[in-house]
Amino acid sequence: MSVSKFVVAALAMSVSAAAFAGGAHGDGHGQGAKSGEAGKASEASRTITVEMYDNYYEPESIAVEPGETVRFVVENKGSLVHEFNIGTPATHEGHQKEMMKMVEHGVIQGGKLNREMMSMDMGDGQSMKHDDPNSILLEPGKSEELVWKFSDKADIEFACNVPGHYQSGMYGEVIFEGPVDSKADTQ
Repeated sequence: MSVSKFVVAALAMSVSAAAFAGGAHGDGHGQGAKSGEAGKASEASRTITVEMYDNYYEPESIAVEPGETVRFVVENKGSLVHEFNIGTPATHEGHQKEMMKMVEHGVIQGGKLNREMMSMDMGDGQSMKHDDPNSILLEPGKSEELVWKFSDKADIEFACNVPGHYQSGMYGEVIFEGPVDSKADTQ
C-alpha cells in the first residue's frame, strides 16, 4: 500500500466519535428539508457522471436549476468505500454520526462493506440499509445511478459522510443557476 493510501485509510478508520460531537443535528441520513426529492428518470434533463476518488469528487461542483431533475451516474474509483449524498450541511453533520456507527459496528471496513450487517439495529431502532433516495454508498470499482429533483435554491452539497472523508475535503457544492439546456449531457 502506498504511503498516501495508508494515510487516507488510517484517517478514515481513526476519526473518533468525539470529532462529530458538536453542532446542530440534521435529519441524518434522510434527504433534508430543502435539498429536493427523488426524481423520475423520465424527467431527467441530463446525466452527470460523478467519480469518487479517495477524498475528492470529479466534478468538484455541480450547477443545477431550481426544479431540475438530474440523473447521476456515480462511480467509485477510489480504494475505500465512499458515499454520494445530497443534502444540506446540517443533514451531512447528522448523517456523519450515523456513518460512524457503521464503522463502529463493522459495516464499513475500509474498502469493503459488510452488507449483511447493514440491516442490524445500530441503536435507537435505526438500521443502516442506506436505501435513501438521496444517497449511494459504494465499494471500490462499483457504480450506481441516482435521480434527484432539486427544489428551491438552498445551501446544498454532495458529500461523503464516511468518517473522516468530509473533514478531509470530500464534498462538493451544488450551485443554483438559471435555466439549463435540456439537451446537454454533462460528463
